[in-house]
Amino acid sequence: MGRRRRSVMSESLKYELAKDLGFYDTVQQEGWGSIRAKDAGNMVKRAIQMAERAAADKTHR
Repeated sequence: MGRRRRSVMSESLKYELAKDLGFYDTVQQEGWGSIRAKDAGNMVKRAIQMAERAAADKTHR
């Protein structure tokens, strides 16, 4: 029996990324467990890019 991990990303960010990456409908109909590993990886990559961009913007102020 596996333990559930606490999510690092907010639910709203996950849904925003799912919409941007084109699998929001799948999540709505079947839940997060139904997305492909590749889609989950792309979500993480996009979230990292967003965080890096925000950090860069913050240091250039």
